Amino acid sequence: MFVDQVQIYVKGGDGGNGLVAFRREKYVPNGGPAGGDGGNGANVVFEVDEGLRTLMDFRYQKHFKADRGENGMSKSMHGKNASHMIVKVPPGTVIADADTGEKIADLTLHGQQAIAAHGGRGGRGNIKFKSPANTAPEIAENGEPGQERYVKLELKLLADVGLVGFPSVGKSTLLSVVSAAKPKIADYHFTTIAPNLGVVETGDSRSFVMADLPGLIEGAHQGVGLGHQFLRHIERTRVIVHVVDMSGLEGRDPYEDFVKINEELKEYDMRLTERPQVVAANKMDLPNAEENLEIFKEKVGDVPIFSISAATRQGLDEMLYKVADLVETTPEFPMHEEEGEDHVLYKHSGRGEEDFVITRDDDGAFILSGFNIERLFKMTNFERDASIQRFARQLRSMGVDEALRQRGAQDGDTIRLLSHEFEFVD
Repeated sequence: MFVDQVQIYVKGGDGGNGLVAFRREKYVPNGGPAGGDGGNGANVVFEVDEGLRTLMDFRYQKHFKADRGENGMSKSMHGKNASHMIVKVPPGTVIADADTGEKIADLTLHGQQAIAAHGGRGGRGNIKFKSPANTAPEIAENGEPGQERYVKLELKLLADVGLVGFPSVGKSTLLSVVSAAKPKIADYHFTTIAPNLGVVETGDSRSFVMADLPGLIEGAHQGVGLGHQFLRHIERTRVIVHVVDMSGLEGRDPYEDFVKINEELKEYDMRLTERPQVVAANKMDLPNAEENLEIFKEKVGDVPIFSISAATRQGLDEMLYKVADLVETTPEFPMHEEEGEDHVLYKHSGRGEEDFVITRDDDGAFILSGFNIERLFKMTNFERDASIQRFARQLRSMGVDEALRQRGAQDGDTIRLLSHEFEFVD
């Protein structure tokens, strides 16, 4: 079974908690703070493994949660950073945020990596809060929560040449005779329900990768038939070999088939029409094929056309030489998302978002939400009074108190932040 699109959940590891501790060595009076910082949480990292061909493994494991950092220790010892979680994917995998659609990375080369979920930084121990005004701080931070989100993995095959054409025109047979690939072949539509790859070697020792992709039908760009499954994979190919059944045995007109397939390519993505195209006039060993080819040539115009028969191997060498020439002279076509971009984009911090948002619940309570204020809350150690006081000062400096007053908050009103409740004191 070929799997080319899945959605999974990823979560970076939380940072380790900082520690409140003091030096207690003999003969060292007033030793001062000695609580270490927590270690950083692990990232969830996708890495290309050229030995993989599908996303099948993700059908059985859809949750990936990285390890948290080690907590800080006494004697100013830093907690250990967690080792990153490496998740292997096949070459040609595009990673995008499932909610926003924003592309995270397009992984094509063996060993290439991209971070899908960042781990949180470790919380600071009380040694970091020492100051001339507070020489014995009892403040330490909890670790920062790791990033979590759903991501969509989409596999787009890395083939130099893509075979297009209506079902049952002989694409699978062609691939089977020019390469060592063994696609399923039968005389009914949609025999090929999953892309097949084969390495083709020409008589002059040149080689390229050819993909036999699920057959197109009219309306494929709208998802009819196997449309989107097919069109997704042809985006990366440099050269298109358009296989046309010249025998017309199924009652279809070869030229009309040719026009309809090209329309589908154009409707799906205008850039597909920029690729050089070669017409493989197949099944020339059958009756009426020669007459149909003459009519076809008159209508098509300036497109390289090769008379072949995949079943009898007629005319294949000449066509493959031409395809190899085009592969060598045609540059790669960057996909839309890649234009103007030569790096992987990472976002995690939430910068640019509002610090907080205030809403009202049905019972009149004020609800605080927002990336930055929730992050601050999660990193506060509420078991220590000094940390609670620091949290209150931070809220005041963010303008939360004043914003609540403007919304009508009065003494004794309930304030909710995540699953916790506070009482507003003016």
